[in-house]
Amino acid sequence: MESCREALRRLESAGGIRLLRTSSAHETEPVGEGLEGWFINAVVEAETDLDPFSLLQRVQHIEGEMGRFREPGRSDRPIDLDLLLYGDLLLESETLTIPHPRLHTRRFVLEPLAELIPQQVHPGLRKTIKALLESLADTHKVRKMEGFTLVST
Repeated sequence: MESCREALRRLESAGGIRLLRTSSAHETEPVGEGLEGWFINAVVEAETDLDPFSLLQRVQHIEGEMGRFREPGRSDRPIDLDLLLYGDLLLESETLTIPHPRLHTRRFVLEPLAELIPQQVHPGLRKTIKALLESLADTHKVRKMEGFTLVST
């Protein structure tokens, strides 16, 4: 949990990003081969002056500072920050796809996202986040962590 809080502090302190709200923290079953232990996932709503590519660079820089090294294949990592949505932007490039290409297939993303913005329409699929969650086939377990918050008081 402290890694998530530290990532949020770093995001906001670097400038150009204003955190608006966070979802509850969710403990989630690992998705993918070779991953061990449960993860903590949450979604943050923010405003930014940064363009999507600059925001991605900022996020990846913070991940690196916090000990994440991008290696071929999947592996456990100390922090994983993803850009899920950027307003109603549709973007596909070699380095960045918005909305996140697997957002609509992952319970560990949709549950916290639906907590914050259930009526937000996915710009590519033209369905609300709530509707995507309700029609989701993913059976991985996601548990809301009652009493845990990402923002320290």
